Amino acid sequence: MQFNWNQYPIENNFDETISSPSYARAPSRKLLTFLNGLTDEDIKDRLEARDTAIKTIGISFTVYSESGNIDREWPLDIIPRIISSKEWHRVEQGLIQRLTALNLFINDIYNGKKIFKDKLIPLDIILSSPGYRKECEGVSLPFNTWAHICGTDLIRDDKGKFLVLEDNLRIPSGVSYMLENRRVTKRVLPELFESYDVKHLGEYPNHLLEMLSSIAPKKKKEPEIVVLTPGIYNSAYFEHSYLAQQMGAELVEGSDLVVDNDIVYMKTVAGLRKVDVIYRRVDDLYLDPDVFDEKSLLGVRGLMKAWRKGNVSIANAPGAGVADDKVIYTFVPKLIKYYLDEDPILENVESYLCSDPEHYEFIRNNLHNLVIKPANESGGYGMLIGPQASSKEISKFKKLIKKYGRNYIAQPLISLSTCPVTTPFGAKPRHIDLRPFILQSKNSYVTAGGLTRVAMKKGSYVVNSSQGGGSKDTWVIDS
Repeated sequence: MQFNWNQYPIENNFDETISSPSYARAPSRKLLTFLNGLTDEDIKDRLEARDTAIKTIGISFTVYSESGNIDREWPLDIIPRIISSKEWHRVEQGLIQRLTALNLFINDIYNGKKIFKDKLIPLDIILSSPGYRKECEGVSLPFNTWAHICGTDLIRDDKGKFLVLEDNLRIPSGVSYMLENRRVTKRVLPELFESYDVKHLGEYPNHLLEMLSSIAPKKKKEPEIVVLTPGIYNSAYFEHSYLAQQMGAELVEGSDLVVDNDIVYMKTVAGLRKVDVIYRRVDDLYLDPDVFDEKSLLGVRGLMKAWRKGNVSIANAPGAGVADDKVIYTFVPKLIKYYLDEDPILENVESYLCSDPEHYEFIRNNLHNLVIKPANESGGYGMLIGPQASSKEISKFKKLIKKYGRNYIAQPLISLSTCPVTTPFGAKPRHIDLRPFILQSKNSYVTAGGLTRVAMKKGSYVVNSSQGGGSKDTWVIDS
């Protein structure tokens, strides 16, 4: 088990910790020195301390399967990922720039529609997006902000450059696991925190509360804020309850709320209490059975009317998911230039539209070299990773993109960066991505680092926890 860095394989991708056998990159040198000093017994003790902490705290997530829902303990690797603050500053500025442009775009398509008049994006691409909501037309929101919370997925290419893989603006999840990773790692590796000046993460709930308070109607000094959850069987219920507790907000289900005279109230033992802001973790289509799915038991009748009249604020706003569409993702560099007159600080991964005739021919002839992604799925489902796919899978996707071109984009397979993870055979490189969280209303805030997700299987690019992925604590350090 003892870490032997001479045997750590250096592959063709960019490893963020090790630059050559036994030699760490500058931000990780103290880390490597510390790990070299651990005996087999030390490592075993640290792993047991991690497992005990996760069980004691109760950090879990739910995996949906045909045989039933399974609660699993959160998978955390003990070796932290380290990023220098100088490098992170550029990422932070790029994320703020990106979300600012996306919010201007969402507000424009539901109001002025200037972007259509200038023909930057075809109207039919927007109208055919599953995230577009005609019910949101003409709504004016505080600070013109629709996506108040965004989780943007970043990767690093074989040169170590950060690229944006996708934006998550509907109901981004994972922030609680980011915070708990730090809490557990402090218990497991307390000595390392004395060697590094690690930027704090724990203030996120305060920033979230501040942001939610800022969008309350009529600028109340102490607005009533609730977290709306689908309930205990949702895969992210741990996060819903965690954030509500951290903010001192009420955790509610749809049945706990009622709308009367276009005002939202929460049912309490002392009677009805007016609600000002809803941090919703329920999908658009289940928010209001009077407007969307009439069979929904998760939402609140009359909620959309109360929201449209400005009597309650909802984060993220209904309709924000239109910018979550991976087809829209391909236009984001143009949106930044259009709305901000700036060049993107963070680049997209090169992407192709399956609905574009010129792109389609290239995609069709190169499926074995490309990654095909559904435009509106999450969790890594419904994808084709061409270089790892069988001829049968490639044939299946040829038919899918021919019939449903609007629903897919294609990207080259980027050799994701790696970091060492602890295995029974010592430290081994595994592919990783990163999900920082961005808050936006009157002000902007970006987490120092984010949730690093790890593909725990050798050679795998699938980092999602629902498909066997793990995670790491992410340290942004002052160098």
